[in-house]
Amino acid sequence: MTSSKPPRGFAERPSDADAWIKTADRNERSAASKAEQCTARLTIDVTPDLRGRIKIIAFRRGVTVADMLRDLLAREFPRDDGGQS
Repeated sequence: MTSSKPPRGFAERPSDADAWIKTADRNERSAASKAEQCTARLTIDVTPDLRGRIKIIAFRRGVTVADMLRDLLAREFPRDDGGQS
């Protein structure tokens, strides 16, 4: 049985540099695959207050603002063509 290590603090150095580098590579690949799925860019103007609230809520939920807003838009504007595009 393996024991899991507690997460590193913000300024701590990784104990295994090779594993740390490979983790970054995996994160970049998963970000690239998400970007490939979402190829259209949408720009909206919001007040600085609203922008701040959105960022705080996303941080508290542990998600990116982009992912949170994509989920919100998908819920509010579901496909009406039976899921086919």
